[in-house]
Amino acid sequence: MSDYNWCHGPSCHTNKTQDRIRGVKGSKVLRTRKIAINKWNENNVWSHFCSQGCWNDFMHEHWNEFIALHPRTECRETPIEVEVETRTDYFGNPYKQKAIREVDNA
Repeated sequence: MSDYNWCHGPSCHTNKTQDRIRGVKGSKVLRTRKIAINKWNENNVWSHFCSQGCWNDFMHEHWNEFIALHPRTECRETPIEVEVETRTDYFGNPYKQKAIREVDNA
């Protein structure tokens, strides 16, 4: 396995930054950013994207393909309990507040 990945942002190679200029005079290019794999990013999105902007560009361009690969055909639900708590404000006046707590069904 390689110790780095290239950024998957569709326009990463067009960002005008000094750190990605390569080549000799007369044939210079802007290159996609190289991302070193380390413990911080080895199992998340930042092992394939150099910035939030590149991630957003990729998702903007490919969101419909992602939805097609991972369709959600059913709603998701979290079991909760709603309790009404009586609290007091700064002046000592009571008021009611709803508290939502998740239920552990394990």
